[in-house]
Amino acid sequence: MRSVSVIVLALVLTGAVLVAPRLAEGAGACGATPPDQVALKLAPCVSAAKDPDSTPSQRCCAAVKDIGEKSAECLCAVLLSKTVRQIGVKPEMAITIPKRCNIANRPVGYKCGDFTLPSLQLQD
Repeated sequence: MRSVSVIVLALVLTGAVLVAPRLAEGAGACGATPPDQVALKLAPCVSAAKDPDSTPSQRCCAAVKDIGEKSAECLCAVLLSKTVRQIGVKPEMAITIPKRCNIANRPVGYKCGDFTLPSLQLQD
């Protein structure tokens, strides 16, 4: 009987160890989905994220708006994610995309790491 209790306890502890990381992810910047995975939605933004003079496509702007509606924290985490950096996008360029998309309800002035989401006013 004692060996059955030990086995059950071992199974419960194993389950807790396996579930704990998933629960922790649920409290992340983008909820249960890691920012690096959410960043894959920004594929249509690659050219806009590399060229500050380009106009982002409608698909890019729709993706940025969708991510930004989750939360400012999620948008920031995605724009500064490893996935975005690994494709050669500079954070200072990525952070300008919501402005260039003219997303009116974006979190202007929100601090993203070393960067701040810019306002609609163009800076010369």
